[in-house]
Amino acid sequence: MAHYAFLNENNEVVEVIVGRNEHELGIDWEEHYSNFRGLMCKRTSYNGNYRKNFAGLGYTYNTLLDAFIPPKPYNSWQLNETTCLWQAPVAMPQDGKPYQWNEETLSWINIGE
Repeated sequence: MAHYAFLNENNEVVEVIVGRNEHELGIDWEEHYSNFRGLMCKRTSYNGNYRKNFAGLGYTYNTLLDAFIPPKPYNSWQLNETTCLWQAPVAMPQDGKPYQWNEETLSWINIGE
């Protein structure tokens, strides 16, 4: 079982479907689904075997990185081009406590007890 993402004219994911495995029956399914729907179609996978991250609604397909990138959560965060995930300018503390990012102070705020 394979998953495919349909992209709008801005390379934003507008739909994800379950489809045929790539090259099953000797068909390029990305091309087939693209032609059938009239939208660009790219394969995606839960385990990251295709295009780094599983495509979700609102994700963007980056043609240079050949990857699906989630929406940017905060203006200060930067894209890690290896993982194609957003990273805070300051690493979150790894002390087992729950934290939330504060964009005004550019810091992690402990939201636990």
